Amino acid sequence: MSGTSLDGLDLCLVEFNQKGKQWKYEIVACETISYTKKWTARLTKATKFSSAKLCQLDHEYGKLIGREVKAFLKKNHQEVDLIASHGHTVHHQPKKGFTLQIGNGAAIAAETNCLIVSDFRSQDVALGGQGAPLVPLGDRDLFMQHEACLNIGGITNVSFQSNGKRIALDIAPSNLVLNKLSETFFSLTYDKDGELSRKGVLHQKLMEQLDSWPYYRQQHPKSLGQEDIFPAFFNLLNSDQYSPIDLMHTFCKHWGKQVSRLLLKEGVSDNVLITGGGAKNKFLLECLDQKINYHLPEENLIDFKEALIFAYLGLKRSLNEINVLSSVTGATQDHSAGAIYMG
Repeated sequence: MSGTSLDGLDLCLVEFNQKGKQWKYEIVACETISYTKKWTARLTKATKFSSAKLCQLDHEYGKLIGREVKAFLKKNHQEVDLIASHGHTVHHQPKKGFTLQIGNGAAIAAETNCLIVSDFRSQDVALGGQGAPLVPLGDRDLFMQHEACLNIGGITNVSFQSNGKRIALDIAPSNLVLNKLSETFFSLTYDKDGELSRKGVLHQKLMEQLDSWPYYRQQHPKSLGQEDIFPAFFNLLNSDQYSPIDLMHTFCKHWGKQVSRLLLKEGVSDNVLITGGGAKNKFLLECLDQKINYHLPEENLIDFKEALIFAYLGLKRSLNEINVLSSVTGATQDHSAGAIYMG
């Protein structure tokens, strides 16, 4: 798993067991492999690559994933039945009928000689869906004790039950914006604990401009790509009218307002499970409405829940069972998604 915040390649080794109709999981080992500066630069610039250059990156990134997975398994003295790879999102424009997650499944299979499930999103887009979020089926099956599951990654998304159906959507940008501001103004990969953001002050005019983004008024199903976020936010957040810490502070307050508004509107403000890198940003969490009762799990689950769930989605695909819910994505039907390479 590689998220839009570009923290690195998340590897999660999971053992699944089925008891009746209920699947149980155990995390055996997990690790984030940080990207080199070269790989970070390539993945950041990939949206502007030519078709030939992007195809080459897709192949080479697949080879990288394969090598890292092999090394990870060797270090942990483990063998696996299958490898599920989400890859790294470069383009996501479901309204135009396409989404692209690089990390070629055939290249991973060639490196590992293992059954590979990859390209989880394309089929859903072809069926008229958003292709995202995909983790809600795992939220429903593996974390049913929580009223809602909120993931704060590069983009913040949520899933919850409503009238017997699983509903999910991307709510707002998060680390994708904050990390970019940290890097641009302070040469830091991220704002640790939100310490910089905390020092700023709120600018109401900027807050109103951020809140006016048309996406917030759209009905779900809906999802976000970086193509949507960068043009909308960085024209405002590159303004020399405000200090960098004021920009970050105001963005955090804006994020808290939008997330709280959505959760309270949907009536899922109690026992909310929060995971993802943003769960470690103390100031960001303080920006949530006090009516939001949230739970932070152990660190492994904070960091690797999405990777764990994609392993589960890969398992479901290998069994030809439904792993994508139309109630979440807006596709014409529930389906079993993912390209399979035998290795």
